[in-house]
Amino acid sequence: MDTAKPTQGHPKGLYSLFFTEMWERFSYYGMRALLTIFLTAELATGGFGLDRAESLKVYGIFTALVYLTPILGGWFADKVLGQRKSILIGGLVMAIGQFMLAASAAPDLLGDLEARKNFFYLGLGVLILGNGFFKPNISTIVGDLYDNDDPRKDGAFTIFYMGINIGAFLSPFVAGTLGEKVGWPYGYLAAGIGMLIGVLWFYGRRHTLEDIGLPPGYKEKGITQLLPKDWRDVIIYTVANVAFVFLVMLIWNNTSDTIHTLMVWVLGIAGAGFIGLSIFKGTSGSTEWTRVFVILILAFFNIVFWAGFEQAGGTFNLFAQENTNRNVGGFEIPTTWFQNINPIAIVTLAPLFSILWIKLAAKKLNPRTPVKFALAMFVGAVAFFIMTQASNQAEGGNLVSPMWLVLVYVLLTVGELMLSPIGLSMVTKLSPGKITSIMMGVWMASFALGNYFAATLEQILTAYDFDLYPFITYLMLISGVLLLLLSPLLNKFMKGIH
Repeated sequence: MDTAKPTQGHPKGLYSLFFTEMWERFSYYGMRALLTIFLTAELATGGFGLDRAESLKVYGIFTALVYLTPILGGWFADKVLGQRKSILIGGLVMAIGQFMLAASAAPDLLGDLEARKNFFYLGLGVLILGNGFFKPNISTIVGDLYDNDDPRKDGAFTIFYMGINIGAFLSPFVAGTLGEKVGWPYGYLAAGIGMLIGVLWFYGRRHTLEDIGLPPGYKEKGITQLLPKDWRDVIIYTVANVAFVFLVMLIWNNTSDTIHTLMVWVLGIAGAGFIGLSIFKGTSGSTEWTRVFVILILAFFNIVFWAGFEQAGGTFNLFAQENTNRNVGGFEIPTTWFQNINPIAIVTLAPLFSILWIKLAAKKLNPRTPVKFALAMFVGAVAFFIMTQASNQAEGGNLVSPMWLVLVYVLLTVGELMLSPIGLSMVTKLSPGKITSIMMGVWMASFALGNYFAATLEQILTAYDFDLYPFITYLMLISGVLLLLLSPLLNKFMKGIH
């Protein structure tokens, strides 16, 4: 482990992980930028011709499960594989998933619409499972590069977060433009190639991680790299993941809705029981328990923030396509390009926030984590108040200025920077050592619920005659106030961790 003093900068391993994550996010966000507009695109253009509610439902289930499978991936890494093998498996599986999407988006390749849809959903399932192996474990290795009391740790996660957003920035330009302007398959193909580059980079830079992320027991035996049997495991697990998704889809397509509901409930209860048991067995003493309690409370508020933030790929994406005047000087801005606003703002603002927290810490003014979360909620409430005004102006088929969306995306990015990298850092600091990856998985599960609510809230609220954007405005405002009221208690329960 790197024990260099703060003045000596960051370990080389951070930048290896930075670029690995950058390419993985290039892959994911390229696909995400295309998802709803591909699903709603007319059959004549190669899309699936789904209606708004159905496409948002697919988007919601996919983005929720993308954050839910990391619980399983975190457990496999902790108990069986180690983080490195898990990242390699996840990356390869996700590349296969992207290539499946590319094939399903090509009418000439697969023929009839039902076959294409089945192959598309198979590709989404493969992506979901691959992400579970990749996502929690790369964040865990970032945390393991530093000691808990190392003042560089928050800054490291902010730098890592920039890698995420450089990938997210590049992908709508490349994959989004290819998909929208050249042909849907080319967008997904670009996303798959990006994921393969990430895997190759991680493999080529493995020496910079020293003995971090190896399978359980290797460090004690003095083994500092993966062995030939580990590479065999990578291939076996990659094939097994794809086969598992195929089997699940086969069962799903040949059983009734009652069986589907039963499967979902059984999996949900089993998953909750597994998490509960893992936390119970891996936590001991009042200090560890109160810290775990803080993670669970902040995870609840995390759900609220992401239920708003993740309108970006759903209703905001459709608003950009249907209600925004995208013609600027005779050039029509592709819908997917609006997905770039968030990563541009992140890359611009992240270094400033990283410096801000260090400067405030030097003056003993750095807000504690719960207060940063509350500030994020207040900024989110302002963003959705503005989005409500934009939506009102667009009534009756009016096309509104793209600057409305630009402003909302930038404000939500400010909120994100006060919450997301801080949350990742907080989980690695507060988690008991035995269950760090499991708790990272729990944290990802809060994103899962946030994403699912983001896609389904509009339909739920329509039944109660309540508009989406004002509802989220009030929800974030109330959450911010609650967090401020709870912060003294949560600070006490963190037992000295900032």
